[in-house]
Amino acid sequence: MPAPATGPAATGTDLDDSTGLDDGPELETSTDEVDRIIAGWAAARPDLDTSPMAVLSRVSRLARHLESARRAAFASSGLESWEFDVLSALRRADGEGLSATALMHQTLVTSGTMTTRIDKMAARGLVTRTRDPRDGRAVRIALEPAGAAAVDEAMEHLLASEQELLAALDPAGAEALAATLRSLLLPFESSPTPTPAEAS
Repeated sequence: MPAPATGPAATGTDLDDSTGLDDGPELETSTDEVDRIIAGWAAARPDLDTSPMAVLSRVSRLARHLESARRAAFASSGLESWEFDVLSALRRADGEGLSATALMHQTLVTSGTMTTRIDKMAARGLVTRTRDPRDGRAVRIALEPAGAAAVDEAMEHLLASEQELLAALDPAGAEALAATLRSLLLPFESSPTPTPAEAS
């Protein structure tokens, strides 16, 4: 009678690739550039608590990727980033248009800058100035059909790009991240709205 088998093959441990078997997926811990930056600071200044960088440096780097995606999405629709911001505010206004002052506050620019931007967009046929029906002295800025079409197309491209940026997260993970970021942002949102000069 043959002796019982012993060793790795019998115990199921320490298998190599030649067996065609494995113990299931391995847990892999990936590192990114922020990990390397933090490690460098830990070596250079071990007295510093670099834990905030683990969150905020990643937020900063992701913001750069998002800004690149935004520029590409807007360029594909023939818009500048600032044009998208204005058109987007008007698109959300349910077709009633907005005053230049309201647009100035929503996009955080000065009055002079907003006037110049409206002039340029009106010249391109994206927006038009109309008299406020409730106050003949006031002017409202309204979307032209070309402006509505351009901002809709840009928004579709932007959302597709943002979906790609979040592809590593499942819906539950994206929701949890949104809740965490909201908690970080709320203290700033609850502060007094900065003036355009402060925001620029």
